[in-house]
Amino acid sequence: MKKSIAAAVLLAVSLLTACSGSTEPVNASVSEPVSSSSEASSVDSIVSGTSTQTVTSSMQTSSSAANSPSESVSEIALSYKACALYCVDDNELIVGENIDDKIAPASLTKLMTASVALRYFKADDVITVGSELSMVQPDSSLAMIAPGQKLKMYDLLTGLLLPSGNDAAYTIAVSTARKASGRENMTDKHAVEYFCDLMNDLARELGMDGTHFADPDGWDDDAHYTTVSDLVKLAKYALTVPEIREIVAIPEKTVTFETGEIANWMNGNVFLHPEWEEYYRSEVIGMKTGSTDNAGYCLITAFVKNKKTYITVVAGSETWEDRNDKTLQLIDSVIG
Repeated sequence: MKKSIAAAVLLAVSLLTACSGSTEPVNASVSEPVSSSSEASSVDSIVSGTSTQTVTSSMQTSSSAANSPSESVSEIALSYKACALYCVDDNELIVGENIDDKIAPASLTKLMTASVALRYFKADDVITVGSELSMVQPDSSLAMIAPGQKLKMYDLLTGLLLPSGNDAAYTIAVSTARKASGRENMTDKHAVEYFCDLMNDLARELGMDGTHFADPDGWDDDAHYTTVSDLVKLAKYALTVPEIREIVAIPEKTVTFETGEIANWMNGNVFLHPEWEEYYRSEVIGMKTGSTDNAGYCLITAFVKNKKTYITVVAGSETWEDRNDKTLQLIDSVIG
């Protein structure tokens, strides 16, 4: 199918951008404060998931050929380690492959980060970005926030979930830990550790018995792991949180910070973007992308058909296309 010019540009950038250890390339731009009478300029972000990693699939063999318009996705062998299709309303696992195998969650982690934060903050609470940004790993996906900037929690969560900002993850983690503990002088390092304890507490509450979180952004760590079965539980919970459900469904958003800066953030989930004709499905209501060296390419997607909500999880794909194509198989098995 012929893509729009914008989609073609996004694809070209995605193929040129490598982001090892992160979840997605930079899908954000932030401009300096402007007067209220000025028109804010924005730079279109990237919808992609390129990385240099290679992951061996225990289930399928990877196809090195790109999907041609005449070749259906169902006819191609796709790489992935585990997958699931779950109906929330019927509490039914429709498809499940290797769902209890240990995997790295990459930025799917951020659904838990957001879930914990909203247990302690209201959406309109104002958060100040601080020195915790020094903890963000090189080559991270970023919301492009900076120390001293002030954002409402809702906007910070948008920077976490749309461009998959690791910087937003650390600001959220440190701010939440200090509020939850009542210790405003807690060091950044101790605050992140405290926040991870909160993440693991909620994981236990949700019955995520095969999961342990060691950071708020999904960076690879031997102590940071989950299963597809547990990710279904996390996604199911996240969909009950109004702010998360709303944010993950947003294709693109321009946000004005409390300190006046303007950010343009794009969601890396191509199923939300009409210009990606081969992937766009109007039934999709969002969720989260991710990729790291250990995790491969991962994607949680939620969609609604006949007033029923479904969740798909694909983990451990070797390529961005395989992740999306396997997700497409699962979605189309329901919506036709």
